[in-house]
Amino acid sequence: MAKTLRTPVPPPPKNYARGTARERLQQFWDFFGKEDAVLVVINADPDALASAMAIKRLLRYRVKYVAIAHPNEIRRMNNVTMVQRLKIPLERLGNVKINDFSKIVMVDSQPNHLPCFEKLKVDVIIDHHPIVVEWSNPFVDIRPDYGATASIMVEYLRAADIKLSTGLATALFYAIKVDTSNFEKNAHLADRLAFRYLFDLANRDLMRKFELTDLRRSELRYFTIGLHNLKYSKNRYYSHIGRVPSPDVLVIVADFLNHVGGIDWVFVSGIHNDKLVVIFRCDGYRKNAGKLAARSLGALGSAGGHKQAARGEVPLKNLAMGEKEFTSESLQRLIIHHI
Repeated sequence: MAKTLRTPVPPPPKNYARGTARERLQQFWDFFGKEDAVLVVINADPDALASAMAIKRLLRYRVKYVAIAHPNEIRRMNNVTMVQRLKIPLERLGNVKINDFSKIVMVDSQPNHLPCFEKLKVDVIIDHHPIVVEWSNPFVDIRPDYGATASIMVEYLRAADIKLSTGLATALFYAIKVDTSNFEKNAHLADRLAFRYLFDLANRDLMRKFELTDLRRSELRYFTIGLHNLKYSKNRYYSHIGRVPSPDVLVIVADFLNHVGGIDWVFVSGIHNDKLVVIFRCDGYRKNAGKLAARSLGALGSAGGHKQAARGEVPLKNLAMGEKEFTSESLQRLIIHHI
């Protein structure tokens, strides 16, 4: 029988980390010196925050100074609570003097993720998102098969034999939970190993405080609006809430409605920054929210997501509503033909 020839897998570029966890860690450490002032740049969410904390711990005795900066306003109450409870020192990227730093580290993102990131001379990239371009930065460790960047950082910390503080362990534990959706999304064995390692080190009661703090008191009224505008048809809920301060409100209402028995689909919409934002929810069993979002809204704006959860955004001008007000019935008409 003729042997099947396998196409050889090309080795990673020389600037990409390789080898064992200890070897990758050493390559990372070798890039820094005692006189370096290091800026860790993130798009702040739990995974990015926890990973930035890990970088700061790894470099504590190896560089002169480490600061963490983010461009985005942190609005989600879960994330606000995480920052406050763990006392994570953060600066807004726009207020930072970039020239004061000799090295820039980017975690849980890549330079093409945001326009403001593209302007930075990034030295180190550590991330778990898909590689869109081959980066030529001096040190790159990107693992798209990992569910969370925090899992990569746990490997670094363990290779360094660093004893984790309760705060850092809690942050990393929470980050892995969030980015893997409690392991409902695809996750690597490394995510499970990191999660198990952190299980006894994290303060799980404190972590629940992050998880349970979803809403500001001022946002409770959106539940009233959502329930008042709720339309039911064929085991589906449709609710248009109107203008909202953040799309996160729509997510919380949609997740709440998705717990109602006998409901196959939940669609919750609102208007934010002159865009119609639609949140799709289902159980994922013989359904695909991401595909439905793309079919119903993709031609009008941007849409996509996972089997159980998806989101679409449509500029209001593309809806051609004229003077008509968008309602729950409008939302139903927008989606119904594509289910």
